[in-house]
Amino acid sequence: MSRKPHPAVRLVGGLVILIPIGLIVWKLTGPGKQPDYPRWEKEQKRMEAAVKKFETRQAEDADIQLVRKLLAEDLDDRDFSFATVAGACSGRNVIPLDGRESHRRVVAAVNAALDRAMADLGAEGSPVRSLRRINEVSRYFEDALHRSLDAEPDLACDIPHNKRGEAQRSGYPDLRIVHQPTGDVFYLDPKLVQDDSWKSTLRSFYFAPKDETLKITDDAVHLLAGIGHDGNDGAWKFTGHKLVDLSKLRVRLKAEFQASNADVYPAD
Repeated sequence: MSRKPHPAVRLVGGLVILIPIGLIVWKLTGPGKQPDYPRWEKEQKRMEAAVKKFETRQAEDADIQLVRKLLAEDLDDRDFSFATVAGACSGRNVIPLDGRESHRRVVAAVNAALDRAMADLGAEGSPVRSLRRINEVSRYFEDALHRSLDAEPDLACDIPHNKRGEAQRSGYPDLRIVHQPTGDVFYLDPKLVQDDSWKSTLRSFYFAPKDETLKITDDAVHLLAGIGHDGNDGAWKFTGHKLVDLSKLRVRLKAEFQASNADVYPAD
């Protein structure tokens, strides 16, 4: 009767068989020769440069396609409804002015406020008499209208907030009016117009929407107040005003490519 080998003997025998097999497997599947690092780094840089060149070419191709698409649209020869443009940018409705009570009340209040502002700012001793440029007078009219309309018992007037929730003076529109009994909102933008320029074809109304600084945050009536003046620098006489419902306005998009002096003349 044969005797079974001792367990220790069997273990040693198994290791004798497995170790060579393991060495062979490790040789075939284990890590290869350590790379030549300088050569490997050079190849990596070459590949990265090739990828960057490819991405740059893709961006340039996309720019080419965009420019060609814009040119094909003939944007300089087209006009658009301001209501459509403002609505597309803001997601809010531009409400046409009509005969409802809140509309009649706000229109009457704005016209009265314009009359008062023209009389006060056109008077002797008015702070605008010391100003050299008519553009500097606009802020005085904004402030005067703001105070006057906010003092009305059923109206509230403030500086519009942008989409970040911040009160913002720059950009369209300048004032936000709320008819408190109904909650109806009206935007008001006063513009100064020299008397001989009412029919001018030069651009005078601008709307440049930017997402976070966009100030149209309500469904609202949009009003523009044109304020006439005689052009007599430093001794302005304000001659009348016109209130315009911007829901009927047609606007054009001026497409241009531009650069600043810093872009054109970079530092050496």
